[in-house]
Amino acid sequence: MNVKLKIVEQALSVKNEHPSFGPGDNITVSYKITEGNKERIQEFRGDVIQIRGIGENKMFTVRKLSNGVGVERVFPLNSPFVATIQVNKIGRVRRAKLFYQRDRKGKASRIQEKRQAVAATA
Repeated sequence: MNVKLKIVEQALSVKNEHPSFGPGDNITVSYKITEGNKERIQEFRGDVIQIRGIGENKMFTVRKLSNGVGVERVFPLNSPFVATIQVNKIGRVRRAKLFYQRDRKGKASRIQEKRQAVAATA
């Protein structure tokens, strides 16, 4: 019984510091995969179409097009298997859930990139 508590405490103490991102952002998620006794990291790059949950239960869905077929994957934010999250582009969207992206293909599925102000140097 005591061993289970230690494992749970270790899992909770390993908090991954991830960058802040939102729906419409293009991100790369590096995910640890164990096959037998081997472990490798696989990258999944796509657009965030939703973020749901609160606190420890927060999850996000990433969608990409692979050979013309839409592929979606749901990742738990606080999972020990999520190695890193890298934000590639910050998207400009007006909704929190981008499920309308599922019906779009090709150029129609592009998300506008948010322009950021650049400080003028003297």
